[in-house]
Amino acid sequence: MKISIIGAGRTRNGIGEYIGKYFHQHGAEVTSVLGTTEKTSHQASSALRKYGIDAHSYTDFDQMVSAEKPDVVVIASPSSTHYDYLLRCLDRGLHVFCEKPFIWDDRPDIQRRIEDIFEKARDRRLTIAMNSQWTFSVEDYEGICGKIRIEEKNHFFARMSPSSPGRVMIPESVPHPLSILYCRLGAGEIQALKFEMDGEGEMSIRFTYLFETRACDVLIKLVHQKTPPRDFSFGFNEKIVSRSLDLNHYEIYFNFGKSKLKITDPLELSVKNFMEAVENRTEPLIGHPHILHNTVLLKEIDDGFGEFEKRNLWES
Repeated sequence: MKISIIGAGRTRNGIGEYIGKYFHQHGAEVTSVLGTTEKTSHQASSALRKYGIDAHSYTDFDQMVSAEKPDVVVIASPSSTHYDYLLRCLDRGLHVFCEKPFIWDDRPDIQRRIEDIFEKARDRRLTIAMNSQWTFSVEDYEGICGKIRIEEKNHFFARMSPSSPGRVMIPESVPHPLSILYCRLGAGEIQALKFEMDGEGEMSIRFTYLFETRACDVLIKLVHQKTPPRDFSFGFNEKIVSRSLDLNHYEIYFNFGKSKLKITDPLELSVKNFMEAVENRTEPLIGHPHILHNTVLLKEIDDGFGEFEKRNLWES
């Protein structure tokens, strides 16, 4: 499996470099990276060498694909570029592993465009997955907290620390809790959406997630944090785990009360799941229905925040 990566640099705290590492560790050949300038593409290529990856650097998508003939393209560039690259990958017959949010721009027809993308992918027998890696940590969460018990009324909490303040915290961070809710509770709807702000750097998002005949009260707290390692915690029904890192060995732990559990990097599990889906022609865990549900709810939350901002401006 030959891999090309769009956006393998770390300029904007991207994770393309680490995605490339895990593709390489699981037997794929990362052959090329695409950057916006020769400087950034060379930097991205150089950063991958410490993992034993010798990737050619490019600044032109068509030139890269024609020369390298990849099987898979990783889209880890800014979210505003995802839609264009998704279409170009489909036109060239390439499988895609796309960082979240799947597509994100000011156009209103986001649901139709996602459906069109997957219709083209089905016609060409191509696999598309979105990386929202914390979904893959739920098994470890249950390993330290016990099995999640779904009641008639439930609670979910997540605290994340995005690198940018303000409204952009929503598309940067909220796909993760939405993915966890979808994978554990199934498809749902949002009701009673509310926001609280403490300056540009802190935002609380509250809503009720309605699934089947049940409900889950959700609180997502976003606190801007400039430098890693960033705070992250989540949990159901008052059982909240926090993530900690051993930066010397890049080991990840979940902490709950006095318990501490070393976990597999969920990004690695996300990459592995996608590779298996491509090889076996199966649906990845975060495939079409998950991506559509995640992006539509994310847009609903972001639109709701836009209305919240307008009301605050009018009141002030």
